Amino acid sequence: MRNPLLPRRTFLRGLGSIGVGLPLLEEMLPTTARAAATTVPIRAFNVFFGLGIPMPLQEEGYDDVLEPLKPLRDKLLVMRGVDQVRCDQRGMNAHFDGASGAFTATPPAGEAKSGGASIDQLVRRHEHPDRMPDGIVPTLAAGTFFRRSRVSRYVHSYHPDGTVAAAMQERPRDLFERVFGVVALPKEGDEESLREHRLRHSVLDSVVDQYRHYTGANSPLGSASKSRLSEHLERIRELEQRAYQLKKRDPNAPELPPESKILHGGLADPGGEGIDITLEDLTTEWRLMADLYALAIQMDRVRFGSITFLAAGERIRLKGKYEFNGKTRYEFDDRRERKADGAKGCSHEYWHGFDPKKDNRQLRAHAHMKMSQVAYFLDRLANGSDVVEANGKTILENSLVTISTESGDGRHSDVKRELSGVFHAISGANGRFKTGEIMDVNAEGIDVYNTMLTAMGVEERLGPSDRKMRSVDRIRV
Repeated sequence: MRNPLLPRRTFLRGLGSIGVGLPLLEEMLPTTARAAATTVPIRAFNVFFGLGIPMPLQEEGYDDVLEPLKPLRDKLLVMRGVDQVRCDQRGMNAHFDGASGAFTATPPAGEAKSGGASIDQLVRRHEHPDRMPDGIVPTLAAGTFFRRSRVSRYVHSYHPDGTVAAAMQERPRDLFERVFGVVALPKEGDEESLREHRLRHSVLDSVVDQYRHYTGANSPLGSASKSRLSEHLERIRELEQRAYQLKKRDPNAPELPPESKILHGGLADPGGEGIDITLEDLTTEWRLMADLYALAIQMDRVRFGSITFLAAGERIRLKGKYEFNGKTRYEFDDRRERKADGAKGCSHEYWHGFDPKKDNRQLRAHAHMKMSQVAYFLDRLANGSDVVEANGKTILENSLVTISTESGDGRHSDVKRELSGVFHAISGANGRFKTGEIMDVNAEGIDVYNTMLTAMGVEERLGPSDRKMRSVDRIRV
């Protein structure tokens, strides 16, 4: 087998820390690999959504709140009956201990630490015990969230000592710079001058000479790869403009969404009383974050980390028309329906008021919306030519993507009810796990997680070292 013309990890190098990865091109594959599968990188990501899905609603399968995941069902294993009771911390509730236990299976160790490592970080330590390859962000943690009284509400990637594995990126601009590097901005000047500078000095401008080489007459690329490279960089340009909310742009560029109106930092959680937000503002920001995160994976700029859609115990008063598959499913107006302001007017209260004997229509609508946003991110890894890898499978199929939340019920009066039956789903991890079904595993989360680690070839285990593992082999192929 002769060497590929281009290394798989070819980058367009720019100023400072900037490195723009190339998509998988035909010229990067060995001759025999152009007709057969080759090795793809090991990846592990934790996807978290806040407040959970009560067990009785999980039992309805794809008929209601899980409906948005249905188009991806062949690529996912939905697991029911996952028990996280061991994560209970006396004096707390599932918003804290359940969220800390998601992807770790251990209770929290204070307000800023989990009780141990998360799945993605143990896989990372196994695959890269010394350091990550050049050009790869070690861990990428990002998300759209507001409730922030404890770190475990929104961070879901942890080192073995329980400390967070990466700083949380909650603004599209910060996420963009974390992945692609930073072009120095002027030290003085108003916001408009900074934006003008960004227009003249974008990430792509700093690699334009190399781009011209790869698309020019002396390029080692064929015409199909040149076209794919051009489309790839145009997509980065579009995302950069969206992330930086530029007012002036190329008139031929795609339309930009409106500037973000979302609050960050302390303003996003004023005393725990919740904020008012429209569905359009919420989903516009989230989908930009999801696009940027997915692009980072596609470009092999990141292989491990977590992404969060709404924090554990999230407190928002949502308003706006929710459409799904071209039809209006619900008209959100939490303040009006709750007949209250402050924390009592937030959608969070629907979970605490869950009653399996009632229709729970507001909770169902919110949970359905959450699943549609999770599905949006997963779809970025499952569909399109840019996500098909050398073995013919998609990034979602090749990666270990673990999806979970903090609570199985939402009522604080019963720990077993609240921390039993916590929703979980995983992708196939390149044929290691079963997909295409909803399975009643009826097992502890710690055993499910450690079974995943075994299948990934990881020897380290989550939880107490003296606990005997009970392998959940029925999730494995």
